[in-house]
Amino acid sequence: MDFRLSDDQEALRRGMRELLAARFGPEALRAAVDGAEAAGGGTAGERAPGARTVDGGGPGRGVVDRRLWRELGEAGFFALRVPEAAGGVGLGLPEAVLVFEEAGRALLPGPLVATHLAATHRGGDGAEAVPGAAEGRAVVTALEPDGAPLVEHWADADAVLVPEGEGVGVAAPGVVRALPVRAVDPLTPLHRVAGGRPAAVAACGAGAGVLCREAALLTAAQQLGSAWRTLELAVGHARTREQFGRPVGAFQAVQHLCAGMLVRAETARAAVYAAAVTGDEAETCAAKLLADEAAGANARDCLQVHGGMGFTWEAEVHLHLKRAWLRGSQWRTAVAAEERLAEALLSPRL
Repeated sequence: MDFRLSDDQEALRRGMRELLAARFGPEALRAAVDGAEAAGGGTAGERAPGARTVDGGGPGRGVVDRRLWRELGEAGFFALRVPEAAGGVGLGLPEAVLVFEEAGRALLPGPLVATHLAATHRGGDGAEAVPGAAEGRAVVTALEPDGAPLVEHWADADAVLVPEGEGVGVAAPGVVRALPVRAVDPLTPLHRVAGGRPAAVAACGAGAGVLCREAALLTAAQQLGSAWRTLELAVGHARTREQFGRPVGAFQAVQHLCAGMLVRAETARAAVYAAAVTGDEAETCAAKLLADEAAGANARDCLQVHGGMGFTWEAEVHLHLKRAWLRGSQWRTAVAAEERLAEALLSPRL
């Protein structure tokens, strides 16, 4: 069996990387962070231009670039798995993993997973069930699973993703009252559902297994992209930064850090790609565990390679570390993934 990427898959990944490099490179990432910090620094009585009022939480300030969001939709990011007959691209989960890996590498903000799943699974009409989802005009956000009543990108949300049986429903944001909470990642604003989760919005359970499994895998793909990016940053810094007249990469301790980062990233990639092909629940849990570990540990080791510079606000690596922490609590937490994986490993196989 040949697990190498096909020419079409390589072209898809290369095209997404080029699109994001042109529209959301390091400078655009920094500008987005600065803009989010400036908006978040206002008082409750201030209202940013175009900000939406969040029920019970004062003015809502989004971080999603709607023009870029539409470009992603036009490029087929959200309708990648929608059948061609319904106006989509007609590809599969392995291809979706590739483009989400690139999104994670670029630290692209926004409710990417939820919008993609809404366009993919919302009934037989595909993207048409969420008006404009295929073109990126509808930003859809998702309630966090495992009982945590948090919603991301509330100020940007045009709809709320709601698990319904084996599929997904889309509700208006007014269904849920949400209060803003401080998030570790400046580009992932969070709101807490006031008064707990309403009965109309169910947590991800057995009934929405397909939805949550795919969400966990796509989140793992983003973690994988982040792990590879921090490896690139660490190696690039080790080659150019000099101490005692030598590049820091010449020192064995730094070499060991970079080697460990490579091993984690390659291991996670094998697990994520395999889960994308099989669609197996246990393999998805393993992929999420390995990708979470690779993203978090690689960001920490990258920070160590950078030395004191890595702790500064100007360094990109700290953004990867914060996003890795946040993604690690999404869709499949480590505890939930370990429990599901252990159950699968211990169950008798026919």
